Amino acid sequence: MILHFDNARLIDPEAGSDMPGRLTVRDGRIIARDADSPEGAEIIDCAGRCLAPGIVDWGVKVGEPGERHKESYASAGRAAAAGGVTSMVIRPDTMPPVDSPESLDFVVKRAADAPVRVRHMSALTKAREGREMVEMAFLQDAGAVAFTDGVRVVSDTRVLTRCMTYARGLDALIVGHPQEPVLSRGAAATKGKFASLYGIPDVSPLAELMGLQRDLALVEMTRARYHADQITTAAALPPLRRARAAGMDVTAGISIHHLTLNEFDVGDYRTFFRFTPPLRAEDDRLAMVQAVADGEIDVIASFHTPQDEESKRLPFAEAAPGAVGLQTLLPAALRLYHQGGLTLPQLFRAMSFNPAQRLGLDEGRVAVGAPADLVLFDPDTPFIMDRFKLESKSKNTPFDEARMQGKVIGTWVGGARVFG
Repeated sequence: MILHFDNARLIDPEAGSDMPGRLTVRDGRIIARDADSPEGAEIIDCAGRCLAPGIVDWGVKVGEPGERHKESYASAGRAAAAGGVTSMVIRPDTMPPVDSPESLDFVVKRAADAPVRVRHMSALTKAREGREMVEMAFLQDAGAVAFTDGVRVVSDTRVLTRCMTYARGLDALIVGHPQEPVLSRGAAATKGKFASLYGIPDVSPLAELMGLQRDLALVEMTRARYHADQITTAAALPPLRRARAAGMDVTAGISIHHLTLNEFDVGDYRTFFRFTPPLRAEDDRLAMVQAVADGEIDVIASFHTPQDEESKRLPFAEAAPGAVGLQTLLPAALRLYHQGGLTLPQLFRAMSFNPAQRLGLDEGRVAVGAPADLVLFDPDTPFIMDRFKLESKSKNTPFDEARMQGKVIGTWVGGARVFG
């Protein structure tokens, strides 16, 4: 089967270009750009709409094992395909956590239900308790692409130092959650007038700075490869710059919710806006958009966190944090494009190319020889988000009933159409 995508607006995040183009695909890979259609090819007329590399969504939560009622690999895969996500990088914070070769083997087999590519991260410490390092070498051999305890900070610096030192020998990537754990415990909002007015337990944004500085000091000592999963405050950017200037192998990410929402969106205690870390001030949000544009923040992800109705219908501070995002990541990100904050190549560099490169994956490109993982979308189609039309089992999105722009027309994984 040969596919020929004609009359496309080709978004190339690797080259930083946005221009008319054509792609030819055979045996699941891109074999030519801007060439004539081969004889016998199936021609897909893109009608001037955007054709980009499929999104590599880093930090997706799936409820298998333990919380399958919230999300399964089948439902997450359908949501991903409908949202233009062609690769999901799965978090290990399941019940029980993915912290052994056996538990990793279980989720790898369950992931066969998904129509998109699935990679897995492993826990960094056993049971995510921060006391004992996992069998990192065995887990890496079994396919773990990175190691993280998720939002649970390893507070014992001796344990974290051992993990980083061992990871350095394996050239393994450690993903940290920059927060000072004592200051941020139980916080549901960023410290300020708004949190005080609403009576919500809060935390200073400096807790993120303190956590990041601690992690970067250990990275400097061990020379480990490190990725900060969410940098959400302007105060955390200078330490990142200094670390990179010093030659440390450090990258950083952010969730689409922290790029497009701020602390005032909590409104009347709407628990769909309860996140970890909490939503920030508008000045911080704008600083993060600029940091993505400047390349200081490398990765944009959905941090897809499905929660059932019972977990959210609670007082704001007691509600489970997080939101689904696989299907809303692209239209939410397109808000930044329509507002003039980021170009489409910049967006897809952070959503596709950079995460793939950091994790050593071959996806996230539209170059000749790359896998034909592609998304065709119209960035201008308006719609009203209806959470009950999402493919995810859980419907906890902060964008419910919001006016959005950007419709996925088709999604391909390895040249096979999985949506549209």
